[in-house]
Amino acid sequence: MVGKIEPAARRLAAGERARRAAAARERLRACDLCPRRCGVNRLAGERGFCRTGDRAVVASYAPHFGEEEPLVGRGGSGTIFFANCNLGCVFCQNYEISHLGEGREVDDTQLAGMMLALQEQGCVNINLVTPSHVVPQMLAALVMACRWGLSLPLVYNTSSYDGLATLKLLDGVVDIYLADFKYWNPPSAQRLLQARNYPPCARAALKEMHRQVGDLQLDDQGLARRGLLLRHLVMPEGLADSAEIFNFLAREISPDTYVNIMEQYRPCGQAFKFPPIDRPLDQAEYAEALELARAAGLHRFDERAATRLLRRLLQE
Repeated sequence: MVGKIEPAARRLAAGERARRAAAARERLRACDLCPRRCGVNRLAGERGFCRTGDRAVVASYAPHFGEEEPLVGRGGSGTIFFANCNLGCVFCQNYEISHLGEGREVDDTQLAGMMLALQEQGCVNINLVTPSHVVPQMLAALVMACRWGLSLPLVYNTSSYDGLATLKLLDGVVDIYLADFKYWNPPSAQRLLQARNYPPCARAALKEMHRQVGDLQLDDQGLARRGLLLRHLVMPEGLADSAEIFNFLAREISPDTYVNIMEQYRPCGQAFKFPPIDRPLDQAEYAEALELARAAGLHRFDERAATRLLRRLLQE
């Protein structure tokens, strides 16, 4: 446990925050923010894979109480859901947002206002959901939000399909990386995420995230203040190669990585076209994944997920 830590963005000089925002925005001229490196001029209205121009599209923003326990507290996690995505997950549970782009365009001032509104509602952090394709807009909004009194930790809630150069712009800005590791195998990543290079890119991104913030640190109230929190969604028939992912985390990131092994997979989006993910996960598959994680040497698991499994086992 640690005492209260001043959020990273508040410790960064105002001039440096502005420099980072300007550098990120310039990269939109031939967009290379993520590993797709589409090269389109988003400032001129061109669209790449993520279908997003020079303004972020926000689907919703509100306190969220369903995140991992260290992110929620009494006030909830202040989530801002960005529409569109740089992945094409066929099973996406937010299909209307990520694939269909439901939401409204906002400018940097409006985005900063959302951050401050969530702070005023008592949220314990600002949780930016699917932000990889809108880092310049996020940084520009943060310049204003910090000037106007934002003082909450910043959570970067990502698929881990992030470019290293982009992540380095976030060094000293992001407090908590809430990161997925979806698939280990490139053919599966191509078939189900439309990104064959997802596995090596995610491995490199996670190493950079951990270099910046280290293992997850909790304050004396059990709230996350800084560090990496890893999510892994268990898939039917071991399709995500969970054992390889857990071994990578334990050996190349840290055995103290805080992991949420997620058991809520159900077919969404276009998943019904892609067996074996056209069916829900069964309990035995999830229990096996937990054992694989322990065998790899991981030991910090999200308590909510473990409690849900225990309740189901007791009901049998």
